[in-house]
Amino acid sequence: MARPRSDSPLLFEIVEKPDFSFERKAIAAGQWPCAGLDEAGRGPLAGPVVAAAVVLDPDNIPDGLDDSKRLTAQQREALFDEVLKKALGVAVASVSADTIDRTDIRKASLEAMRRALAGLPMAARSALADGRDVPPGLACTCRALVKGDQRSQSIAAASIVAKVTRDRMMSACGANDNRYGFEIHMGYATARHRAAIVEHGAALRIHRVSFAPFKD
Repeated sequence: MARPRSDSPLLFEIVEKPDFSFERKAIAAGQWPCAGLDEAGRGPLAGPVVAAAVVLDPDNIPDGLDDSKRLTAQQREALFDEVLKKALGVAVASVSADTIDRTDIRKASLEAMRRALAGLPMAARSALADGRDVPPGLACTCRALVKGDQRSQSIAAASIVAKVTRDRMMSACGANDNRYGFEIHMGYATARHRAAIVEHGAALRIHRVSFAPFKD
């Protein structure tokens, strides 16, 4: 006899959406403002790593906030404008390809988040950072959240701001140097990008020469 099919959703079908629960706990603990921190650009072969810090207004949170990777470019652009319009504070910082080469991408990403938090128009009393690591040198307490951009709306907002800002920076690089197609792949290791590297070599101060294929 065939086993009846369950009408309950499987675990892998459940898509977790970010909420404001971590931030409300910070408010209740007297640790407000609480900023969300996230970065964009750890994996590409070119360009800076960009981080954003966002303090959302608890009474005016934009609809549709999510991990920037789960949104279309059009959705990210629209939410970028909404976050800038509705948030209590937004700051962006970047660390260059040269600095990434001198240190490493992990340290550069954490430094970008530290700079973004320091750039907020108000002093945050706590922060939520995407990932496993708390950026060193922060002026407030911080909690690292694995997949934080899928759990915290503040981190999701920061992920969107960082992603859109970095994409615009890479599009500008592509407009200045059309050999590599930066405006299309944003510096990631696509076949077109790798072929352009073979043909033209590294773009000065844009490519991360500590990354493969350059270091090979």
